[in-house]
Amino acid sequence: MLIIRPIRSSDYEALYQIAEESGHGFTSLPVNEDLLRSKIARVEASFEKQIEKPFDEGYLMVLEDTATGEVVGTCGLEAAVGMEDAFYHYRLGTEVYHSEQIEVRNEVETLTLCHDYTGAAELCTLFLRDTYRKNNNGRMLSRSRFLFLAQHSERFGETVIAEMRGESDSEGNSPFYDWLQKHFLGIDFVEADYLSGLGQKAFMAEMMPKNAVYVCLLPEDAQKVIGEVHANTRPALNLLQAEGFRCRGYVDIFDGGPTVECNLNDIRSVKESRLYTINIGNAPQSDTSFIISNTQLANYRATSAKLLITEDSDEVTISAELAQGLLLQQGDQIRVLAM
Repeated sequence: MLIIRPIRSSDYEALYQIAEESGHGFTSLPVNEDLLRSKIARVEASFEKQIEKPFDEGYLMVLEDTATGEVVGTCGLEAAVGMEDAFYHYRLGTEVYHSEQIEVRNEVETLTLCHDYTGAAELCTLFLRDTYRKNNNGRMLSRSRFLFLAQHSERFGETVIAEMRGESDSEGNSPFYDWLQKHFLGIDFVEADYLSGLGQKAFMAEMMPKNAVYVCLLPEDAQKVIGEVHANTRPALNLLQAEGFRCRGYVDIFDGGPTVECNLNDIRSVKESRLYTINIGNAPQSDTSFIISNTQLANYRATSAKLLITEDSDEVTISAELAQGLLLQQGDQIRVLAM
């Protein structure tokens, strides 16, 4: 069985391996022992924390193959970004230049450095090992976060965002970043991305252009990738768009990839998920697959299974094996979402 659960300190080696496998552009998991151990400790504290409103909590979960005990993927949520460290984006805008005298009107696209998403929740750290990218495992891993958001909405900002990885080559070079490196930062894309992942972001405020950047003055190859996603990220973007996420004109400051957003309560899977009371017994045959989670916090568990659910009932029968995997007792509730 594949079970999603909160990460714990004993998962460090697996997380380090995933950080190495994830490659360039996966900012949320830099290959750095101190940071990864600190991240795990922060997550463990977040799952135990009593909160009045979302602040700087992080909820990183792993996908475990219970047959082998191997950690094969991760998915994460940030409660409210930018509350401790600045959270920068470029905001796309338009400046209009018009002269009646010469009868010319021009609209010029601009990029302005901002931190407009401060306080928003974030979907992040989605990774699945190659050998498990089958049987809807990726869809289950990604969408399980919406069950967690639905169940624990008070722990998250009202707006939920996701940063989509922008265009870069196999060596991690970004055409959007090249001009920034040449004229402002002076360090390569991989180093800047790595420092950002470490939380060492002071150089951004110190070295990034303070005024609006005119897109038309950028090299043509840089202009072309603004708002474009990496080929490997296209399926993830399609999934989020189906959930109601849209780009509102914000892009990543390093690779130009789009940031998409949706109000938490407007996310399709949040709205469509349902609570059911369980009976533990012989589960009836069904061909319909669901993503299922318990309603706990520190002991959160999620997986996928086939269930027979009738519209006129608020109860569902599940097997003893599934109940055990999700840490459920007779009469507990589960949150369910059609796959």
